[in-house]
Amino acid sequence: MASRVLSECGLKPLPQVRRGPGTAICCGHRSKVRIFWSNLSSTDLRLDSTKIPGGLLRERRWGLNVSAPLRIASYEEEEETVNGVNGGGDGEEEVGFDPGAPPPFKLADVKAAIPKHCWVKDPWRSMSYVVRDVAVVFGLAAAAVYVNKWFVWPLYWAAQGTMFWALFVLGHDCGHGSFSNNPKLNSVVGHLLHSSILVPYHGWRISHRTHHQNHGHVENDESWHPLSEKIYKNLDNMTRILRFTVPFPMLAYPFYLWNRSPGKTGSHFHPDSDLFVKNERKDVITSSLCWTAMAVLLVGLSFVMGPVQILKLYGIPYWVFVMWLDLVTYLHHHGHEDKLPWYRGKEWSYLRGGLTTLDRDYGLINNIHHDIGTHVVHHLFPQIPHYHLVEATEAAKPVFGKYYREPKKSGPLPFHLLGSFIRSLKKDHYVSDTGDVVYYQTDPNLGGFPASN
Repeated sequence: MASRVLSECGLKPLPQVRRGPGTAICCGHRSKVRIFWSNLSSTDLRLDSTKIPGGLLRERRWGLNVSAPLRIASYEEEEETVNGVNGGGDGEEEVGFDPGAPPPFKLADVKAAIPKHCWVKDPWRSMSYVVRDVAVVFGLAAAAVYVNKWFVWPLYWAAQGTMFWALFVLGHDCGHGSFSNNPKLNSVVGHLLHSSILVPYHGWRISHRTHHQNHGHVENDESWHPLSEKIYKNLDNMTRILRFTVPFPMLAYPFYLWNRSPGKTGSHFHPDSDLFVKNERKDVITSSLCWTAMAVLLVGLSFVMGPVQILKLYGIPYWVFVMWLDLVTYLHHHGHEDKLPWYRGKEWSYLRGGLTTLDRDYGLINNIHHDIGTHVVHHLFPQIPHYHLVEATEAAKPVFGKYYREPKKSGPLPFHLLGSFIRSLKKDHYVSDTGDVVYYQTDPNLGGFPASN
């Protein structure tokens, strides 16, 4: 089976992609970087800084061409066992834990600890989750319409919005290729699921690929990355309030799809966006057309059933789904009691960036949203199916050591995470413009918030 190769994964972040005239892709160091499929072993694959003619290595693929490498390449920080801090090699006692220090293990060590069956994808099992969730979605809608009592609708909105979020997670698995080994099946199911909740499948898939390739990198990360001090101070007051005051950050996702985050440009719907390269344009157009078809269907249904009924059945649950998505994805990378590092330059590696992610416990919601809270192993190895993530995580914990942060146990519903979310918004505002290992800093004057230590 063809191995998936991540461009220089574990060595350094991908440079910011910018389109230049007459070229398919231009990078900050005038090098061509490609993500490609190969039947070669990982030892045969190397990318240097020489130019690679556009189109030689890339061809249109339905599946997501991203995952962690099968073998971590040599890298100074990860080849050496770290002694003293975090290491304790040669009989020396550990003098303290520094979360920003290179770990005393390699990505290959983590992979070796995970049972082989955790990597096996079962398309029938994956489809059973789709059937289950779709049946629940239609069942909830039918029940709400049949009962049609004022006290039922709020319960319906909460439940249906949660199910929309569950559909998104299954489409997310399709984007990673962890749904099945069949790229066409992944693409078809991904389009059906994501289009139904107004997400442009390929546009999102490609930007999410960028997020996984560059997780934990200040500038190159894509999802909830920190603002540099310069960008933060150039924001107008309204933008600052909207980004850091509840509930506005929980409503951000649709606006992100159209405009991305502060400091970045492009749209998930436009084929010429900075997010995409030339041979991805057709995929982006396809997904944007599917999104448009769903929007047209909703407008048509509003004429048939009435706009108020569509708002009750779909509109409000959609915004509940958006709140779930923003809350969960934010807490994957923020809100821990201890400050977590972000990296630049030579200090960044795929492994170190991935170790800054967090697992979260959502109580009864864990099963409903397909264990998406089990996130550290997922970020390092996104090809592992969601139904194996818990077992894979338990197997990897002894390797992670203190780099794994045990999540706080939840009650039936994860209300405790709202506190983590709010506390983080009050203190995690920006990072320094300089330094290769940086931590969030607090603006004590933002919205009257007191300074946090």
